[in-house]
Amino acid sequence: MSDQSEAHVREEGLALAPRFDSAGLVPAIVTDAVSGAVLMLAWMNAGALGRTIETGEAWFWSRSRQCLWHKGATSGQVQHIEEIRIDCDQDTIWLTVRMPKLAGCCHTGRSSCFYRRVVSGSGGPTLILDPLTPAPDAPS
Repeated sequence: MSDQSEAHVREEGLALAPRFDSAGLVPAIVTDAVSGAVLMLAWMNAGALGRTIETGEAWFWSRSRQCLWHKGATSGQVQHIEEIRIDCDQDTIWLTVRMPKLAGCCHTGRSSCFYRRVVSGSGGPTLILDPLTPAPDAPS
């Protein structure tokens, strides 16, 4: 099959055929089904993608621990899959998820792992942090 016809099959075909990198991974972008906010970016191998499809919950590959990681299994921040998409090159996954109401996605307790905004200033770029909002039932 020519490169052009392979690209056409990959881009227009109906077969799921992820293009994993040399480490066997693809990036997975995770967004909230309700707000549309970007929650996190993680990595998936074939096993993580398969378990995600089978269970309806997000699984990733932990590059630091070198093992499958069921998001929220210990923290309660389980990501329930609403939709899985793959990009035109089949080398990036996009998960749309629902999470428990009071759960934050990030290990810092924030709703998103993208809680630092980069701003330009006269002294160079700096970061502004989103506030850490306590759970409604937390003591004040």
